[in-house]
Amino acid sequence: MAVKKACESFSKGLIEEVQRWGCLKQTGVSLRYMMEFGSEPSLRNLLISAQFLHKELPIRIARRAIELESLPYGLSDKPAVLKVRDWYLDSFRDLRSFPDIKDESDEKHFTQMIKAIKVRHNNVVPTMALGVQQLKKGIKSKIVYQDLDEIHQFLDRFYMSRIGIRMLIGQHVELHNPNPPPHCVGYIHTKMSPLEVARNASEDARSICFHEYGSAPNVNIYGDPDFTFPYVPTHLHLMVFELVKNSLRAVQERFMDSDKVAPPIRIIVADGIEDVTIKVSDEGGGIPRSGLPKIFTYLYSTAANHVDEQTDLGTGDSVIMAGYGYGLPISRLYARYFGGDLQIISMEGYGTDAYLHLSRLGDSQEPLP
Repeated sequence: MAVKKACESFSKGLIEEVQRWGCLKQTGVSLRYMMEFGSEPSLRNLLISAQFLHKELPIRIARRAIELESLPYGLSDKPAVLKVRDWYLDSFRDLRSFPDIKDESDEKHFTQMIKAIKVRHNNVVPTMALGVQQLKKGIKSKIVYQDLDEIHQFLDRFYMSRIGIRMLIGQHVELHNPNPPPHCVGYIHTKMSPLEVARNASEDARSICFHEYGSAPNVNIYGDPDFTFPYVPTHLHLMVFELVKNSLRAVQERFMDSDKVAPPIRIIVADGIEDVTIKVSDEGGGIPRSGLPKIFTYLYSTAANHVDEQTDLGTGDSVIMAGYGYGLPISRLYARYFGGDLQIISMEGYGTDAYLHLSRLGDSQEPLP
């Protein structure tokens, strides 16, 4: 099957326009700005927001489309990666062919269109994972992790940019909600309780562990139940879920055939002046020191690989206990998106501590790859 280059399926004019827009400067926004701006979702503010996105989204999308064309090792030619590239080019074309936004009716139509773009890109992460799998199959023995550094850095930029695009679209769409939940400004909860989010995420992770192993270690959570701060609960849920899921799996597998009771996973929420830190500790045996650098790469998973050509990527909701090894690197990007970070400290033979730092100030600009 001949590989279709972008110039065959998309007009020359569109490709030139992508190149042109990809050179324009991106504009980052902070959590605080999104919160203050969105707290008054007046018609005028929604218009300003739509006009901003009309200009900003094509720049961000064009940059990624250009990068998707020139990846090392022939990754750009893998069928899954071509599919992702086509989604980006389609979305760029939709945005660029949308006329200037002048009134409420334009803004409503624009909001519907970007909503559709967000849905179109739902499966970008598993589809890119599939592309990387297709690549790894092709170069099994010759693979040198240092050489794949370039691919890893590209994926970091690519996924970080995707988090930003989805946050901007989701935030704008959510401001149209006629009955927003209390204390919510779009995706942002101004009085989010990290303890409550951690509890929900732990329960979700435990139910998956139950499903897979027939039992699940306990999770104990410590911290001030009344403490709240402004953050995006869906982001925090995703990160804590990932960390707890990894801990549950490690403990479960370590104590499965033992007559000892599996020790609980401990979550501690600490509220500092600059950061809110969430520590997830387990006694799952830890990770050897040589393995630590690999846990944040997209080309490594300790679990058996679940992504293959047959994987149904239709729903985007199917969660497996251990998947394509993307949970940790992507969780770290979510933390960094609003100025935080994720660190993993391991004691081989004992267990692992994950430190999730969330910036309290909400002033850091989006990191724009």
